[in-house]
Amino acid sequence: MDEGRSGADPARPGRPRAGARRAESGRPPGPGVDGRTRAVSWLIEDPPGAEHVRVELGAGRLRAEGVAIGSAPRPYRLEYRLETGAAYATSRLSVAVQGEGWRRRLELRRPASGRWSVAASAEGELPLGRPGGDADALAAAGDCDLGLSPLTNTMPILRAGLLDGQAAVEIAVAWVSVPDLGLRLARQRYAPVRALADGLAVVRFESADGSFAADLTVDRDGLVVDYPGLARRIG
Repeated sequence: MDEGRSGADPARPGRPRAGARRAESGRPPGPGVDGRTRAVSWLIEDPPGAEHVRVELGAGRLRAEGVAIGSAPRPYRLEYRLETGAAYATSRLSVAVQGEGWRRRLELRRPASGRWSVAASAEGELPLGRPGGDADALAAAGDCDLGLSPLTNTMPILRAGLLDGQAAVEIAVAWVSVPDLGLRLARQRYAPVRALADGLAVVRFESADGSFAADLTVDRDGLVVDYPGLARRIG
């Protein structure tokens, strides 16, 4: 998503099969994740970049490892790991980003108690704000939202049942700015729009203050296919 500009991002989602095989990496699936694995790539349109992620979905949980490259304000490479607890609520997000002469790290954790913790570090010079933020300010958030990443649209879409025709929802997220890894609370809305052919659906994303809206095309697993102005699926 891109909260700085956008705040982002009825067919039925695919149902994982019992006994599905392990992820292609060969590792056993994490707790509550049955090993249904997707590998997805996006072309990031503005500012230009790309992202590739491997996602494990199942039993109301998600685990993902991704890598992205970006171009603004300076070229960078970003890696992240994301894990959720029950109902796709974020439990951990780890992000590391680096460019020529600088690097930054951010670690977000949200245990079952719901209290967020934040750890951040920075090396070198980057003409942006400092990484991290106030963990107490995130108390209302159940999701993370990684800037410029279409992946983090998936959790609220699946949890709210928007691909099953459920009603619109408003949520609070811990929004991570990229590439500086600054952190703040943001409020967003998701609503089902219509079903398309081949198991696709359109879901509307809006920032809660009404400053931005986009109609996202997603597949039956809630993964973005097209995010107008931000990203589109490759392949």
